[in-house]
Amino acid sequence: MVPFGDRALLVTTGDVRCAHAVAAGIDARRAGTGDPPPDGIEEVVVGFDSVLVALAPGPEADDVAGVASWLGRVARESVETGPVDRGSATHVLPVVFDGADLAEVASVVGLPVGRVVDLVVGAELEVAFVGFSPGFPYLTGLPDALAALERRSTPRTAVPAGSVAVAGGFAAVYPRPTPGGWHLLGRTSVPLFDPRRRPYARMAPGDRVRFVVADTSAPGPRVAAGGRPPLDAGDAPHLEVLEPGLASAVQDAGRVGVAALGVPRAGAADPRSLALVNLLLGNGVGAGAVECTVSGPTVRVAGDGHLSVVGAAAGAVAVSVDGRTVPDGTVVPVRDGQVVRVGRIAHGLRAYLGVAGGLATPSLFGSRGSDVLSGLGPGRLRTGDRLARGAPGRARGYLRLPDADPGGGPVVLRVVPGPHALGRDGSGDDAFARLVAARWTVGADGDRVGVRLTPVGDDRSTPLAPVASTPVVTGAVQLPPDGRPIVLLPDHATVGGYPVVACVIAADLPLLGQLGPGDVVTLAPVGRTGAADALARSRATRDAAVSGWFPTSAGT
Repeated sequence: MVPFGDRALLVTTGDVRCAHAVAAGIDARRAGTGDPPPDGIEEVVVGFDSVLVALAPGPEADDVAGVASWLGRVARESVETGPVDRGSATHVLPVVFDGADLAEVASVVGLPVGRVVDLVVGAELEVAFVGFSPGFPYLTGLPDALAALERRSTPRTAVPAGSVAVAGGFAAVYPRPTPGGWHLLGRTSVPLFDPRRRPYARMAPGDRVRFVVADTSAPGPRVAAGGRPPLDAGDAPHLEVLEPGLASAVQDAGRVGVAALGVPRAGAADPRSLALVNLLLGNGVGAGAVECTVSGPTVRVAGDGHLSVVGAAAGAVAVSVDGRTVPDGTVVPVRDGQVVRVGRIAHGLRAYLGVAGGLATPSLFGSRGSDVLSGLGPGRLRTGDRLARGAPGRARGYLRLPDADPGGGPVVLRVVPGPHALGRDGSGDDAFARLVAARWTVGADGDRVGVRLTPVGDDRSTPLAPVASTPVVTGAVQLPPDGRPIVLLPDHATVGGYPVVACVIAADLPLLGQLGPGDVVTLAPVGRTGAADALARSRATRDAAVSGWFPTSAGT
């Protein structure tokens, strides 16, 4: 067992069946059977030969050592008990073999394209586990020639939905468009995940899967025209979206307890700013607000109330009400019919538009938020959306935000070594040392799934040997073979196949969520005690930043 960042633990089991046994043992005890678990366990996610146990960011899981001791006992007992019952259904998926990498794969394995197709169709595949994105099945049983293919050195930023792919010993189907580093052989139209119907994922571990060549003469699946209907608030007080901004979306504290299905936690990219705008308005810290990226929306207020906009620093974003400039980071009373505009974000990348009572838009898997990877939630705001507001509490008076840094120096993210920072023999590898010694620039191809770092100069990190597909956490620093690290944000895949050499500590995840293209970054090593102290200070500073009650003596 090893730490994974400062808020998770990774149990290495040796094979996938033992991993499922350990996960089942943990779940049974969380359900009330046997040795009760410590407080604060949020997620239990299975990889190919490992189990990730993710802990809550709050004080209920501060005793990481206690969780580790309990987890060690459960893991030993579960492995001794033996494998658990697994799925037994058989799925037959028709595939059109026209993938972008089919010819290249045939060349690498030294076989004709038709023979590669025959090998895939003839394979008896089994679902080892589900992860990465909702319903994504990791399938074992490939012939040796195809099982030997490693992941692409540079992952694609977008893989089409339905893509049938191979890499790292597995075959899989991408349920929806996501980033990915696998070799694309074809496509299928069979849906693999339905968030409206249990058990949500079509396939379960232990199920059998066969691919067959699709009949291309048959008509393809019908695709509904247009997008989603506008969000409707009914008769409730609401914000009507007049102009959505660049990439505005409702976010909250995210989804908890569904990562085992491949569903990311998602939630606010800068959880500190979300918490601050909610505390200022008298809401719970995780209430829904509009996450504004680069520039925010223009909305019309329906029903009197209070709102606020909070970014990374004082004066980070321009805000106006009926054309009159109002300061960010303050409680702003608004009247029915007034128009609020959130302009360009001058410091950082994101800001949060909150309302007293929080946004009460539809919830899915316990969250009102949307995420890029899985497509859950309504997605980006659209003109005509009406965002319902909840019942307001009492707004606070003051929020002390730090001034923006005028120096323009690099952003310093504190990191702890990742689970793959050491070499296989335990003697260590220079990847972590090189990572923290370099200066990095944030690439232009980032989003809420993650950001890519490019070295300042030519000093790329040393590639590491491939690893088995492993559950991952927000802040994990993955190192693909091309040497350009990927730092994972809240919409990240639940399982990844690139080595994780470092993890951004929980206290610095708000800084990570504010990184934009061109920002210069350095990674500073810190011990786990230092990471815990930093998180405690961050919580205390956040809570102390809000004081007083509205209206203040200044009338703001």
